Amino acid sequence: MKEMEFTKSIVRQCKRIGLGSLYTAYEKLKEKLENEGLFNKEHKKTIPFMPKTIGVLTSQTGSVIRDIINVSTRRNPNVHIRLLPVPVQGEGASSKIAEAIYTMNNMQLADVIIIARGGGSLEDLWPFNEEIVARAIYNSKLPIISAVGHETDFTIADFVADLRAPTPSAAAELAVPDIQQIKLNINKYENRLKIALRDKLNLMKMKYSKCISSKVFKEPLTLVHENYIKLDGYIKNMQISINQKYKDSKHIFVNCISKLDSLSPLKTLTRGYAIIEKEKKVIKSINQLKNKDKIQLRLSDGVASAIVEKEN
Repeated sequence: MKEMEFTKSIVRQCKRIGLGSLYTAYEKLKEKLENEGLFNKEHKKTIPFMPKTIGVLTSQTGSVIRDIINVSTRRNPNVHIRLLPVPVQGEGASSKIAEAIYTMNNMQLADVIIIARGGGSLEDLWPFNEEIVARAIYNSKLPIISAVGHETDFTIADFVADLRAPTPSAAAELAVPDIQQIKLNINKYENRLKIALRDKLNLMKMKYSKCISSKVFKEPLTLVHENYIKLDGYIKNMQISINQKYKDSKHIFVNCISKLDSLSPLKTLTRGYAIIEKEKKVIKSINQLKNKDKIQLRLSDGVASAIVEKEN
């Protein structure tokens, strides 16, 4: 057997081809947009509860639009589906999708937008991984639901959109409320309201009957008379307290007068004593007097003058 010959070579660069290059570009763009905040929750818009018009960006042929129409009309026959056909794969599809998003916004053609297509390979779904589509979704004033591929497929559009649906049919269910369920809820709330109103009315009737049967309504002046009686009692008690206070104070006053009278020098004078004054000063000692001094004798019934004749 002839031996195989190998040529020596130096590998300077190794690059994956096919899916490898696309996946690398996908991860690179995803990281870039995530760092810019395009995936942040605070930028997500709320999907309207009862939209009148659903804007759909997808191919006008195929099962996607039929599924959306069937699900939407089944859940709410009054909802209007406005289709803006766009290519969902191939060269130039991303530009057409972005342009359709801007058209929907500028002309206010819908209340909410569904971007949808069926499943496919990474190459088939690539228009929804383009930066131009991601920025168009981010800049949309209308809320956008992304329904691209199957449940396991994730595109850049899914991360930027306000809501992701695993399938186009699921997107229609998220965008269009079930009118029958809403009617059931309304009937339920209506019944609950009726029961609440009936209970409230019965409670008010009970309170009314209690008020009407109360003593205040039957004999409205009774409470007034009772208060008059209480007031008279208060007045009598007050008068008794005042009289008692007066008597106690009078007794104290009389006792004080008696004590003061017993200690008064005038009381002493009535027993025959006299107060000797000289030049309006009370004489308490014989040494304060001289012979021939003029003095005053204050008695109980008047004042008399006298001349001192001092004994040697």
